[in-house]
Amino acid sequence: QVQLVESGGGLVQSGGSLRLSCAASGGIFSIGAMGWYRQAPGKERELVARITRNGSANYADSIKGRFIISRDITKITVYLQMNSLKPEDTAVYYCNAVGYEEVPGLTAPRPYDYWGQGTQVTVSS
Repeated sequence: QVQLVESGGGLVQSGGSLRLSCAASGGIFSIGAMGWYRQAPGKERELVARITRNGSANYADSIKGRFIISRDITKITVYLQMNSLKPEDTAVYYCNAVGYEEVPGLTAPRPYDYWGQGTQVTVSS
């Protein structure tokens, strides 16, 4: 089973920066895409940024020009550099990974869709 471990959340003042990391491990056969989602209190979870296997990235309009998603293929890690943070960026940020994993007993990899435990980002005004 694939595990996702997030780090880097915290409290920052408006205009500040944070960098989130998400490391994947386990029976990974391939990764189709990794991304970051967030959920603020009383709101639905929403896509923040996502990067595919070939390096193509897409971003939510609300964070374009402020956040950058990147990855380290050798470490199977995805990062989210968050700059010019605003109070409305306050949320729990979740890492997501989709792809194929190796499962003992199965002759072929099976698709997966896993989530990290979430990391709190709080931006004070």
